[in-house]
Amino acid sequence: MSLFIRSRQPSDSTEGGADQDGAPAAAEDAPPGAPVPAPPGWFGRRHRRPRTARGVTIGTTVLAGALVLFALLVPNQVERVNAVAFLRLPAEGILLATVLLALPPRFRRAAAVVSGVLLGLLTVLKFVDMGFHQVLARPFDLVLDWILLDDAADFVRESFGRGGQVLAVVGVIVLFLGVLALMTLATVRLTDLMIRHRPVAARTTLVLGVAWITCVTLGVRITGVPVATKGTAEMLGNRVEQVRAGLRDARVFEKEAAVDAFAKTPPDQLLTGLRGKDVLFTFVESYGRVAIDDPAMAGPIDAALEDGTRRLRDAGFTSRSGWLTSPVTGAGSWLAHSTFLSGLWIKNQQRYRSLTTSDRMTLTSYFRRAGDWRTVGIVPGVRRAWPEGEFFGLDHIYDSEHLGYHGPYFSWTPVPDQFSLEAFERLEHGRKDREPIMAEIILASSHNPWSPIAHMIDWEDLGDGSVFHGIKKEGTDPKEVWKDPEKVRTEYRRAIEYSLRSLTEWVERYGDEDTVLVFLGDHQPVPTVTAGSTNRDVPVTIVAKDDKVLDRVAGWGWSDGLKPAPDAPRWGMDTFRDRFMTAYGPRGGEARGPAPQR
Repeated sequence: MSLFIRSRQPSDSTEGGADQDGAPAAAEDAPPGAPVPAPPGWFGRRHRRPRTARGVTIGTTVLAGALVLFALLVPNQVERVNAVAFLRLPAEGILLATVLLALPPRFRRAAAVVSGVLLGLLTVLKFVDMGFHQVLARPFDLVLDWILLDDAADFVRESFGRGGQVLAVVGVIVLFLGVLALMTLATVRLTDLMIRHRPVAARTTLVLGVAWITCVTLGVRITGVPVATKGTAEMLGNRVEQVRAGLRDARVFEKEAAVDAFAKTPPDQLLTGLRGKDVLFTFVESYGRVAIDDPAMAGPIDAALEDGTRRLRDAGFTSRSGWLTSPVTGAGSWLAHSTFLSGLWIKNQQRYRSLTTSDRMTLTSYFRRAGDWRTVGIVPGVRRAWPEGEFFGLDHIYDSEHLGYHGPYFSWTPVPDQFSLEAFERLEHGRKDREPIMAEIILASSHNPWSPIAHMIDWEDLGDGSVFHGIKKEGTDPKEVWKDPEKVRTEYRRAIEYSLRSLTEWVERYGDEDTVLVFLGDHQPVPTVTAGSTNRDVPVTIVAKDDKVLDRVAGWGWSDGLKPAPDAPRWGMDTFRDRFMTAYGPRGGEARGPAPQR
């Protein structure tokens, strides 16, 4: 009788009287020889087709194990995803199995669910990291990068239309919820399996733990990759430190921003070496060092720079070039722009918000304070209200809606560079009886995805931009281009050539004795183009017809022409503002100490 009673009690391995596969136990009160009715639903099908049911059960368990291992072992960078990455022993998985086996039953299920959700979030974070590494060459910042997700959605809409944006957002949400659900179910299933086979699970966990320690001690590797890994724990530890650093950074930045060497300089002592000149600060989107150094691009880009140098020289202009190190790579143009203009290292969105809500003077706002310039912005990439324009000291802003353009978008690019420059001439530079201009001009044609791109036409034929409808139809399809990295690199190079030619032809056509052009790249392009390089250098060039302008920077050691030499000076982008204002201040090109390297 006692044996009978024990057999009727639910055990730790078959909760609720279920058999080892989870089916309800058959009724034990049925008379001998009586047929046992098949349970309804799934359990009924298992009763009728036991082999199929067992195959499904085994397959589901294997899939659950694969999902959990995937979450623990998958790297957070696309280039590190290979077969070897999954042939490792994760310390976190061994520890998790140990904890779940040790917990009492009333806590075990809740722990399994929480662990599954956390593994799902970990997997999502690794996927997001992959995207950030592909575009920004860095992982996702859990404190500062949430605003960039909205920018990413806008980029998809502008590149692939509203429908593409909706599909992308819906797909991301479904994927997010699906990963959380699947990872939770997988963890719960594996936990149930371990409990049903506790002795085997305990022995296996012990063996794996010993194997992990042995591999660490002996340094066992497969093709250079350690077999024993605690990569997930290290990644999470780095994220905790990243969060702490992000919270500390606000205090550090506040101290840095409080220092401004020109804050007390009287207006009549500012930028005296440029009085009467039109000064144009022009950013060329994604114009990075790779365009000049990469052998696959160097030939055509060199030819474009040499041709531009020759044409400008023939028109009476001289140029000098060097290198600046940008705070960002791949994207984040506004961070580079504000670094260049503010003289502060604006490396994240938190610093950008702090800067633009402060009273810090920028290079452009110092021109306005001096009182001798009308300050304008040509910002075709801006398609909505831009309150930061006032912070940067711009008297008037021409965004994409106010340049008179009636042509098509070129993927993300709202206005082709040649038209933007012609609009600047029509709206500001070409006006009669005007005061000198300080202009911030942002050229956007070389913005990712570089397909389709415009090409140069006769300046007289630009009209209202309608001519670009036909030019866009002749261009490439971004969906096809981005299937092949070499095609991406080719289109990037062509886009940079177009931007450079637009700019140099404008100077050749409209520049005069009072024109001073400073143009630079804002950051390197995405890793698809840079082939994973971590270099953040961009070219910077000063062009002028008046020799006195370039005499003031003779001590900088910059290279002659539009192309900086490989060994030309390399400064942090945040050092340019003070160097420039010193060179063009009352004491001219007074020597300064070496620029800090980033």
